[in-house]
Amino acid sequence: MTMTAGAGIEVAGLQKRFGDVLAVDGLDMTVQPGELYALLGPNGAGKTTTINLLTGLARPDAGRIVIGGIDCNRNPKAAQHLLGVVPDESNLYPELSGYDNLCFCGALYGLPRAERERRAGELLQAFGLAEAGARRFGGYSKGMKRRLTIAAGMVHRPPILFLDEPTTGIDVASARQVRQLVAQLHSEGTTILLTTHYIEEAERLCDRVAFIVKGRIVQVAPLDELLQQVQGRYLLELTVPGALPEVGTALAAALPQTTVREAAAGRIRLESDAPIAVAPPVRWLEEHGLQVTEARRVQPSLEEVFVEITGIEAQAMRNDNGGGSGGGQGGAA
Repeated sequence: MTMTAGAGIEVAGLQKRFGDVLAVDGLDMTVQPGELYALLGPNGAGKTTTINLLTGLARPDAGRIVIGGIDCNRNPKAAQHLLGVVPDESNLYPELSGYDNLCFCGALYGLPRAERERRAGELLQAFGLAEAGARRFGGYSKGMKRRLTIAAGMVHRPPILFLDEPTTGIDVASARQVRQLVAQLHSEGTTILLTTHYIEEAERLCDRVAFIVKGRIVQVAPLDELLQQVQGRYLLELTVPGALPEVGTALAAALPQTTVREAAAGRIRLESDAPIAVAPPVRWLEEHGLQVTEARRVQPSLEEVFVEITGIEAQAMRNDNGGGSGGGQGGAA
């Protein structure tokens, strides 16, 4: 991989081991200036470790990191003035108000008092937190905490932003607000590296998506190129309360030229290269004592590409969400 001076983020041969665990295994990555780039993978894939290496919180065992044209191997902290970092869990102070937290972060980045106070007010307004600015951060809802944590990462107007699992553990409405904020920052030209195990989040937001599994990137491409891989396929999703995974397998065996993409939690997803008629699978399930409460055709998505390339079922990624409705629980180690 050839390093190009001035690129947003460039990584070659990055490696990090914790004891017997190889958390990051020869990772190569290039994020262009102004790009919104996603590292998509399950918990344990190496996403958070990669962020920690890029931000200087951990030292690589091997490999090269260039951020904004600065060689970070010689000095891991040399590019920190270019970076905003939003960890998967908030690092703000619960006893301080939202306003005081932002002012404190501004002071850490060396902003003069008048500038950091003005900036804190701007961010509270922009992130929909103006009315809560004087309240203790510890009393904020999860969604409000997430928004303020992102605001804190932007207090010094960094050209590059790292977002580690930005919708972790928050409700649907708050997750939507956070995604809107991320999209706005992207539209304003901020270079964003986002980690997530929420497939739909990567599909909605990102210019390019990298699939990361066991510390290695196994596929990276613009979103439209990834989706081309599933064009011409047909998907039928059946909601079957009480259905076990083996029911889906038996159903697929009864339907020629049809495979089971997923069968779990009362849902069976069938796939074929030809249109799938609804009546045969519904009739088969009813004959075997199961009721179909919904049948719908599904447009092939990034989920299907991810499953095909990585072999990781989408349900396993959903289980990583820990039951949350926004984007999941915590980041990968």
